[in-house]
Amino acid sequence: MSENVLSAIRARYNTLSLAQQRVADYVLQNAGLVMTSSLADLADACAVSEPTVIRFLRKLDCESYQVFRVGIARELALDKPEAIYEELSSRDAPADIVSTVLASTARAIEDAGEIIDPASLSVLRDRAAEARRIFIIGMGASAAPAFDLRHKLLKLGMDADFSHDPHMINIMCGNLNERDLLVAFSHSGESRETLDGVRIAKANGCFAAAVTSYGRSSLAMLADCLLLSSSRETRYRSDAMTSRIIQMTIIDMIYLSLALKIGDSARRSIDRSRLAVAKNKT
Repeated sequence: MSENVLSAIRARYNTLSLAQQRVADYVLQNAGLVMTSSLADLADACAVSEPTVIRFLRKLDCESYQVFRVGIARELALDKPEAIYEELSSRDAPADIVSTVLASTARAIEDAGEIIDPASLSVLRDRAAEARRIFIIGMGASAAPAFDLRHKLLKLGMDADFSHDPHMINIMCGNLNERDLLVAFSHSGESRETLDGVRIAKANGCFAAAVTSYGRSSLAMLADCLLLSSSRETRYRSDAMTSRIIQMTIIDMIYLSLALKIGDSARRSIDRSRLAVAKNKT
């Protein structure tokens, strides 16, 4: 959509149904909260169904809920041009930036201890250890942690592949079955390409694990196993960096738990990987 989200809501308010107007009223009054809410959370807050929210977005010509949230975040940032990250502003010194970002990241990691389910980690570890092959997907910023998980699994000698290309995701997910494992990364849990891949894989009987920040997102609802990567969202920090840091921490948890479960063969694979990489260093 070309116009601002909040402006579009006000301009098209009279074209909305009564249920959609309830969503519009809530968004206009709670824009900051909506920006960090999942689709399911917004529907609950407005006492409407998720399809009603989707129809509301279509009335605004929004391609997806994620585009809608990004549009709100952009408008809120424009309303406060000096604010770029939580309590920081353009007037703050580099030392303030260092201390604020480090403190916020430390809080996020501490919070992760409350939201990461050890039982889900155990399920994912066992499924990965038994899988014929593991396919890992992630779009946009989520491609980075997805690739890192593949890198670590390869070091353990496991058959792991990765893609962030929508066509390749669909093709590869179409060839997964009950002997395989799919791991999907998505901060929002609403990336259409990722959701398509998960649905295709599950239709073939493949077990699907998800790493996402929103426990009531579409991806979380689809997944057989869920690892949450955020308990809070910041308004201005770009690309959900705290969530990505926690995702990288989760990857380390998966890697270490698998290495311990596999045992000696994992250690031998790690040693072979280190020797192979050493050949590229002077």
